[in-house]
Amino acid sequence: MKPQQYHILNGDSLKAQFPKPIKGKIIVAREALVDGNVEGESLEEFYETRATFISSHYAGYSKEDYFEKTVSEFEKIQAIPSEVDINLWFEDDLFCQVNFWFVVHLLNKNNQKNSIFLVRPKEHTQYGFGGLDESELISIYENRLSLGQNELHKIALLWEHYKNNDTEKLLQTAKGLDENYAFILPAIDAHLQRFSSEGKLGRPTESLLQIMKDLDTKEFAPVFREFSKRESIYGFGDLQVKRLFDTIKKQN
Repeated sequence: MKPQQYHILNGDSLKAQFPKPIKGKIIVAREALVDGNVEGESLEEFYETRATFISSHYAGYSKEDYFEKTVSEFEKIQAIPSEVDINLWFEDDLFCQVNFWFVVHLLNKNNQKNSIFLVRPKEHTQYGFGGLDESELISIYENRLSLGQNELHKIALLWEHYKNNDTEKLLQTAKGLDENYAFILPAIDAHLQRFSSEGKLGRPTESLLQIMKDLDTKEFAPVFREFSKRESIYGFGDLQVKRLFDTIKKQN
């Protein structure tokens, strides 16, 4: 008899298009851990930090919303029973990857006997799961990648290093995973290029400035579309890009 299936999805858009033939319980990781403060000694402190950041920077999402709609889903992950299959639906971009590392960190803390799988698009594109039809989503599920205990531990460590801003250990751990998980390193390289250095403003900001120059516009919509195309490795949504865009406009 096939074990019960749990599906952890990165966001509600995939939930809306999730194939009906694929059975199982759905949990949604509603976060953007790639953006903002991720400090906190305990999970409780971490959630408080995130609730404060999200409610301050994401219009229409209060602290109460964060605990009700986001923390509640993470608590469901912690409550997944033993002996079931857990399918992690995450893409290769940095936005998805950071959420993926955190979810694996939560699962790793459970220390249970579960078969855990990664479901990801065959190729990285700016559209991700959104660019796949039902049959393609079913196909990647059927070809899901089994994650071993040792690998899960290393992926969980990626979250710890990201949270602690330990870029050296982050890179080192990713290199140790590169043979079987080649998609992790490009996301981490993109993360390391986010920060300003040697007179440069960081890759996302530099890219936005170049796009505004190339398109000869300070209008957000076309700039965002082009950024999504050129810098799909980041997976940033309009909220993350708008914050960078507004900062640039204030300074120019």
